[in-house]
Order: sequence, then structure tokens, then C-alpha cells
Amino acid sequence: MTNELGDIGFGYRPRAAYATDPARSRGRLFDELESPTRTPFQRDRDRIIHSTAFRRLKHKTQVFIAHEGDHYRTRLTHSIEVAQIARALARALRGDEDLAEAVALVHDFGHTPFGHTGEDALNEKMAAWGGFDHNAQSLRIVTRLEARYAEFDGLNLSWETLEGLVKHNGPLTDSSGQGLKRPVPQAIRDYSQLQDLELDRFAGIEAQCAAIADDIAYNTHDIDDGLRSGLLTLDMLKAVSLPGTILKSVRERYPRLDDARTGHELMRRQITAMVEDVIKSTTANLERIRPLSADAVRAAGETMVTFSIEMAEAEKELKAFLYKHLYRHEEVMRVRADAEQIVRDLFDVYFADPRAMPDGWREGLDRAEDRIKARSVADFLAGMTDTYALKEHRRLFDRTPDLS
Repeated sequence: MTNELGDIGFGYRPRAAYATDPARSRGRLFDELESPTRTPFQRDRDRIIHSTAFRRLKHKTQVFIAHEGDHYRTRLTHSIEVAQIARALARALRGDEDLAEAVALVHDFGHTPFGHTGEDALNEKMAAWGGFDHNAQSLRIVTRLEARYAEFDGLNLSWETLEGLVKHNGPLTDSSGQGLKRPVPQAIRDYSQLQDLELDRFAGIEAQCAAIADDIAYNTHDIDDGLRSGLLTLDMLKAVSLPGTILKSVRERYPRLDDARTGHELMRRQITAMVEDVIKSTTANLERIRPLSADAVRAAGETMVTFSIEMAEAEKELKAFLYKHLYRHEEVMRVRADAEQIVRDLFDVYFADPRAMPDGWREGLDRAEDRIKARSVADFLAGMTDTYALKEHRRLFDRTPDLS
């Protein structure tokens, strides 16, 4: 059974020379006996799925506040969708599927309640103490904050999974250690002192698959949620080249199809188009560069897993459309303003009186310096779900904004 792309999507071929080999993993910060039944990356994936942080994602905002409707994406469903696409890409490109899946599943651990809105508010409150970055927070969660194991804090994930978590969008520093786009968050610098994550190099092919899978997932599924909310319509998409072309094809083939099914047909075809484009473009990149090992991918000086030039332009246009008509829609912005206020209020209360936090979080903070107290408050706040943040605000304040 083959198609235009051959058998690349069916898992029939052995792992490529440039793939990350689990048998050659650089190991974990704390040595452990290896599992006789699972590779290091399968074990990482399982630890991620069984973590508290993973379960919390089910009540954390993607675009729409979780309680606005049962069918909107949450950070959990989004992460699962990203993992599915990442596995498909890693399989087609002959990488390690389990590593790609692990990076995809863990990539949003550090998100606050209310999505990027909560992150912006918490970053503002933490400005005097190094700010707040959800990627750095993800690293803090899996290396320090998860408290599950007898012998260490965190999940003790393999070097390759941590590298993919931190660098899935590319290097963070130049060769001298200076931040490329902005200063590297202190949490990432501190951990890299313990276990060098090579912040000036690219991540492996699997982490790159997870990164572009994230783009494919939200560029498609945010349209779906926008249509469900009524903030977007199918006719609005006609003017956007990628979904517009697909929509035209769907309507020509199924002229009597109802809008709901038309939207779903559009979504699945768009994902297919973007995935197949990435496979073709990345295959060309690999043939041009010819990396002979996973380290050669890291040292290549460029991202290997990419869209074609044409698809990259279409994706950029689609993102601009979503920002204008969905993410910045006046209804979304109204809810964002109220959600930001909730996060600010909670931070102020906990920072002023850590006794307002539960046992396990407040101990010793009344005597701690402000830097330590602020970071502990940020850790507590970032771990909250939307529903818990609302519950806490109602407990502590006379009035809580209605986010519906």
C-alpha cells in the first residue's frame, strides 16, 4: 500500500541515522536503572501522562475559557492533538516517535490559568524578579515542582526530552551564551548548569516535529473553535488563501453539505495539507544537508523540520487572520481583561500574606526574601486551573468577574 509520498507515513522503515536513538540517550540527572520493557523516551512519556501537571491541563484555557463550552479545546486536548501530529511527522521522517510524543505532551505544562492572558499578567507581576515564562515554568515543573518520587524532585526526564522542551523553537543563546531574542530565563540557565542542555544548538529532529505540530494543531483547531463560538464564519475564511482554497474545494464536491460538516471537512483537509507539506519540505532539507547523526541535526545551524516557502507564507497569513478576528476579537479581549485582573488580584493577596495559600506552599514564606516569596507565589498561581483560580478569587474577594 503506497501513495504519492510512498510508504513514509506507515511506519515501515527503520529509524534514520539522524534520529535520536534511545539506546544512546545522554541519561537523566539522577541515575536510575533502565526499564526492561520501555525505552527511556517511552518512560518519559508515561511519566508525563501520569503527572499532576498533565491532568491540570484539562481545565486550562486554549482560546476560550474552559467553562464556556464542553467542546472547546483545552490545553489538554490541544496537547493530545499536537502529540498525534508530532508522532505522524516523526514516523514519516524516521525519527523516534516516542520522543516526539513526549515533547509534544509536556510542551504546555507551564501555562498559567487563562492561557497567554494569565501569563502576561503574571509576567507583569514578576517583572522585578526575572519575569515569568511558560517554557521556563514547564522546566521547573518537571525538574522541581512535581513531587511524586521517593528519590528526587520532578520527573527526572531524559536529557533529550528536556532539551526538546526547552529548545523546540530553536537555540536560546549564541555561542557566547548571550540570549538570541531576549535574555534566557534564569530557571533554564540554572538547570543547564546542572545538566548542559546546549542552549546554543538546535534540538533534535523529534523536538522540531513537536514544534511544527503545535503550529499545525492550533492554526487548524482554533479555526474550529472560532466557528463553534460564532466569532468566525466559513464565509470569512474564503479570503484567507489556505482555508479558502480548501473550502472552495469542499463546497464544489459537497454543495449540499451543512456548515458543521463543511467545517470539519475543512479542518481535516487543512491538517493533511500542512503535514504533507512539512514532510516534503523536510525531506528536501535532509537530502540537502545530509546529517549523519542526531548531533549533526543539532549542529546544522538551521531548522530542518519546516514548511515550504509557499506554505510558510500561507501559515503567516492565517495567523494574522486569527489574531485579528479571533484572538483580538472584542469579546475575547473583554474576557481577557477580567481574567488578567483575577491573576493580578491573586498574586497581590498571596504575596502580601502567604498564609492565604494552602499548606505545602506557605511554609517559611513569611520570613523569606521577596525574590523567593514571589517565585513561590508564581509557582502556585501558574499551577492553577481556570476553575481553581476562579474558586480562589471568590473565596478571597467580594466580587469576581464573570468570564462567560
